Amino acid sequence: MEKLTTKEEEVLTFVWKLNRPCGPRDVVACYPEPRPHVNTVATSFQSLEKKGYLTHESRGRGFAYIPLVSCADYGRRTLGRVIQEFFAGSYMDVVSAFVKDKNVSKEELDQLLRELQEKP
Repeated sequence: MEKLTTKEEEVLTFVWKLNRPCGPRDVVACYPEPRPHVNTVATSFQSLEKKGYLTHESRGRGFAYIPLVSCADYGRRTLGRVIQEFFAGSYMDVVSAFVKDKNVSKEELDQLLRELQEKP
């Protein structure tokens, strides 16, 4: 899928948090002040739909948008891209970086190893 801009990703995150069909006004209401203009958010909705992240259905005189990609799926794809770009595709280098920065405990690594051993 096409890479998202920071603003598109931000709008999509609000769509996921709303967890229901929504429109640009719904998303604008999620922002803290100063909120972006509804037209700015509507442009992001159109771009997200064009890129295949959203679809829409008629609602009154407007549209309600529905995500086509889950937050978890997007996160996995994004993580994969980060690993390719910044760690030369090495998942081991990623885990090593987390261990060196003390972001992963020995207990968590032990749990991961148990899960790997149980995997068919």
